Amino acid sequence: MFSPVESRRLYRQVADQIRLMIGSGELAVGQRLPAERDLAEQLSVSRPTVREALIVLEVEGLVNIRMGSGIYVLRQHAASVAGSEREPVEGPFELLQARAIIECAIAEEAAGCASPEGVALLDEALTRMSGGVNDANTVLAADRAFHTGIAAIVGNATLIRVTGEMFDMRMTPYFAKLASHFEGPGTWRIAVDEHRAIRDAIAAGDAAGAKAAMRAHLTMSQKRFSESFGEEFSGEEERGRSTRPAKGTAKT
Repeated sequence: MFSPVESRRLYRQVADQIRLMIGSGELAVGQRLPAERDLAEQLSVSRPTVREALIVLEVEGLVNIRMGSGIYVLRQHAASVAGSEREPVEGPFELLQARAIIECAIAEEAAGCASPEGVALLDEALTRMSGGVNDANTVLAADRAFHTGIAAIVGNATLIRVTGEMFDMRMTPYFAKLASHFEGPGTWRIAVDEHRAIRDAIAAGDAAGAKAAMRAHLTMSQKRFSESFGEEFSGEEERGRSTRPAKGTAKT
C-alpha cells in the first residue's frame, strides 16, 4: 500500500505520498489511516517523521486528527494554503535541535555577563508567562520576550534577531496546528518552571547551569511533543486503557 521514501526531507516526502493517494482516491474520504506505528514501518521512516507529515496534511485540510481515535481522510483536494505555509522548510524537530545548539550557548554566555537590569527583564517575562497560561497569545508573547531577553543580556543584535526569528517560526499555520495538539495551561505551567530554572542559573552567574537548564527545557519540549502525538494520532493509548483490567481486578 505504501512504499519506502528516500532520505531527503522525509516528512515532506511522506506528506507528498499520502497526498497523492488521497487525490487519486486510493485513500477515500472518511477512511481511517493506519496507526502511526504501522505507517512508519510501511514508509521506512521514524514515527516523528510521520507526525510531522500528518500535521502538514491537517493544515491543508486533507486529514482530521481525532484525539483517542486516529487520523481520517477529510477531503480529496487540499485547502488553499500558501506553499511556504503549507510545507515549511524545517520540521519541529529540526527547529528544536537548532534552538538547542544556539540558545544553550546564548544562555551560557548570558550567565557570565548578566546585569540586574537584564535579570529584571527575564523576571518581567516570567511574571507575564505565569499569569497568562490560560491565554495562548499572552503566554507566547511572554515566552518570546524571555528567550530574546537572554540574547539581549549578551548584547549581540544578531543573536537577538536569530532567537526571535526561530521563535517566530512557531506562528505559521503549520506550527499553530502543531501546538494545538500538545500545548495548554498544564504544559505552560511546566514550561514556566523550566524557564525559572534558566533564569536562576543566569542570575547566579552559573554558566554551566544555565546551559544545562536551557537544554533540559528544550529536551522536555520535544518530549512533550512526542508523547502527546503518540496518544492523539494513533488512539493506541486510549484503546490500551480501555482494555486494561481495573486495579484490583484479576486478569483472565
